Amino acid sequence: MSLGRAQLVLCAAALAAGLFADVRVDLPGQVAIGAACWLVLFHLLQRAGPDERRSLMACLAIATAGELFLSLGWGLYAYRLGNVPLFVPPGHVMLYALGLALARRMPESVAEGVIAAAALGALGAAAAGLDTLGVPLFLLLAIASLALPAQRRLYASTFLIALALELYGTWLGNWAWAREVPGTALVTTNPPLAAGALYAALDALVAASALAALRRLSPAGA
Repeated sequence: MSLGRAQLVLCAAALAAGLFADVRVDLPGQVAIGAACWLVLFHLLQRAGPDERRSLMACLAIATAGELFLSLGWGLYAYRLGNVPLFVPPGHVMLYALGLALARRMPESVAEGVIAAAALGALGAAAAGLDTLGVPLFLLLAIASLALPAQRRLYASTFLIALALELYGTWLGNWAWAREVPGTALVTTNPPLAAGALYAALDALVAASALAALRRLSPAGA
């Protein structure tokens, strides 16, 4: 991406500071945090090239729909005030940008190691009865890796960053995962160690939408 180091540092700082501040305010303060995060997103969009901007906007749309379904619809996790905070959609885009930056520096062997470790962790947690949701979550990661193997480094980098963010957010109390997964016999931890697989699936959907857009824009028969 054309985003420079300053923009990436801004993304990381906005995520860390926004979550830290969120647990210390009520709804009006949370709206203010959300407004600040949207300003950061607009800055990123201004710095991105046309193709990058489309990917960021696709991430924003898909992530927002996913949050509404997973949190408010399914009840897989709940935010502190029972809503989907305004900073969450742009926060997903910031995490995506950070994942892209890390992926550029990650060797393929490291990406494969991350995915293998995720598999072992999911199986171990399920065998211990601590987190049976981890196995289907890992399957999302495996399917994404098989469907679009060229994006494997992005999946691995996003998986790691998302896990760090999940640990930070649940530790602060910004959100909490349900112990019993609604509508299933599965259980999970707060957060699931394989939670990053959801973010990897988001990356796969964004990549697929980008490929579809390129096909539409390409001349017939090209």
